Amino acid sequence: MIGAAFGSSALAVVLALVPASAGAGAARPPVSLAAVPAHLTLLGSTRAAVRVTNSGTKPVVVVVSRAGFALDRRGRPLIAGSGGPRSAALWLTFRPGRFALEPRASISVLVASRLPRRAEPGDHDALVLLSTRPLRKARVAVRLRMGVVVVVRASGKVVRRLELRGLRVARRGRGRALELVVANRGNVTESLARGRAVVSRARSGRRVATLVARSRELRPRTSGILEFRFRGHPRGRMTARIMIPAEPGRSRLLRTYRIRL
Repeated sequence: MIGAAFGSSALAVVLALVPASAGAGAARPPVSLAAVPAHLTLLGSTRAAVRVTNSGTKPVVVVVSRAGFALDRRGRPLIAGSGGPRSAALWLTFRPGRFALEPRASISVLVASRLPRRAEPGDHDALVLLSTRPLRKARVAVRLRMGVVVVVRASGKVVRRLELRGLRVARRGRGRALELVVANRGNVTESLARGRAVVSRARSGRRVATLVARSRELRPRTSGILEFRFRGHPRGRMTARIMIPAEPGRSRLLRTYRIRL
């Protein structure tokens, strides 16, 4: 991914971890990988480097592979099939595909995208998976798999179209939350940040609470849940005025709902 890396995390998300019986008191784990950047955006057919570092205490062999990427309804990352309608997994190549790393050593993995003809404009997602293999002589068999999120943007008309849909009240242990369904009908990934819900009493209009949702991303042609946690315990008929701030190329979203708490 050329251009800006999106996302502020410096380390790739660990998707699966199978621990071994390593000493729990060790200052550094036997196997630990870091990848920088963790999120890449490739503009068309191009390439970029990911720096992989073994920050553990044992040498490892790392195998590089590719997979599809998705988010569940609540924004949690998932490994998906590589042949989906908006998957870029089959467009990616990388080298090296397998390498050994000594402790505190690093290597650059070159990731390249090659778009097919008539690729649909907008964002297409994939994962570059880094999976460790224990050395044959190693006494401790620790296996780690982590994924670098790759977004390939195909040229063409960018469509940004978000829709605020249903809102419901959900139980969260002893508390409650407002769950708003948001649909992304556009062709680029949308960031949902600083969303607010102003809850007021339906009759008097008196404000009861102002709730702020956790930030999340929403992939093209998908829908997901934006959650507003409720700390108080008011009862009765309310109105919830939802506002999603504007971003460059996207207008502010505003809608009012009637709910019962």
